[in-house]
Amino acid sequence: MILVSFVRDCVQQLFMGGRYYWSWIFGLNFFILIGLINYFRQYNTGLILTGMSDQVSWGFYVSNFTYLVGIAAAAVMLVIPAYIFNRPEAKKVVLLGEGLAVAASLMCILFVTVDMGRPDRLWHMLPFIGRFNWPMSLLTWDVIVLSGYLLLNLFMPLYILFHEYSEKDSNKKFIFIAAVVSMFWAISIHTVTAFLFASNPARPFWHSALLAPKFLASAFTAGPAFIILAFRVIDRSDAYRIGHKAIDLLAAIVAIAMQVNLLMLVSELFTEFYSEGTHSASARYLFFGLHGFNSLVPWIYTSILMNIVAAVILMVEKWRRNNTLLSIACVLAMVGVWIEKGMGFVIPGFIPTPIGEVFEYGPTWTEIFISLGIWCAGLLVFTILVKAAIPIQRGRLRYRPE
Repeated sequence: MILVSFVRDCVQQLFMGGRYYWSWIFGLNFFILIGLINYFRQYNTGLILTGMSDQVSWGFYVSNFTYLVGIAAAAVMLVIPAYIFNRPEAKKVVLLGEGLAVAASLMCILFVTVDMGRPDRLWHMLPFIGRFNWPMSLLTWDVIVLSGYLLLNLFMPLYILFHEYSEKDSNKKFIFIAAVVSMFWAISIHTVTAFLFASNPARPFWHSALLAPKFLASAFTAGPAFIILAFRVIDRSDAYRIGHKAIDLLAAIVAIAMQVNLLMLVSELFTEFYSEGTHSASARYLFFGLHGFNSLVPWIYTSILMNIVAAVILMVEKWRRNNTLLSIACVLAMVGVWIEKGMGFVIPGFIPTPIGEVFEYGPTWTEIFISLGIWCAGLLVFTILVKAAIPIQRGRLRYRPE
């Protein structure tokens, strides 16, 4: 059967590679193993091994989850020009972008799992089996949109690649409809995540109408930046020629999104501090410290500096077209947004507590190693998907009847 040959040939591609490829694979698996060992310790001992507490109940795991939902949503920045505007440079690489969306979605699910003290109770979230509490629960909506987005981004590339492999014409109308659904679904996953935070009136730092558009702006900054770096690595490895047009398109998107993100930051700062009240306590803790507690102050100013430097580089076309400067700007944008949406957003929402207590949070080595393991698992999934897709897209891997 063609399907069996398709699976077999794709798996065979995973075992073909040079020294750098296998070093990368073994390195990822090593840190995945370290993460698993630390997770088993956390599972057996409990969340006491983390820096979280009753006062700060979301920490490093949820920070990474929030960031990665944006990375997953960023695939739409290739889907729109590829299928809606029919841009050939985007069509050439859109499947690789959707592979990143699959990897990021899986990492989101893993971060939610390790954040739970009792992951064996996840079955309660399954439709028709557990107590789904839909449509009232925003967490349930988040599970629906994230799982649906994962399946959608997994199915579309497989459908296209299978037809290319078997040298059959795919249904263009079906692909277009799936692309339109994917476009709106990508926006929904980060919007629902923003609503999950904004629906907490007891946490005024999160309770903002600006949160959903700000989440999208930061997602369309960090996500395409990550894709650019991945494309540059693939391009330099000679495995697949990405070309400068697709990278230029993504760089322009990052430049615009970063400026919008900074504008929203300025708007938030004005609102919080021009007429400062008790609702601004979390913002004051984040930017200036509160009652002598200021562990997050260096984090947020580092993030702002990184974002500004990245924006300046990306705004100048000559600098943006310089590969070295573009890579530096993408790294700064990724790290800057990660700090802003993680340690600079999730944690301050809990500080101070609704009764005015200040409990500072810092990730433990257990959280760091588990998080590193999950990131490496996601990169491994992305590597596997890219490794199988590229030979088919280049036309080197086709079905040959035995």
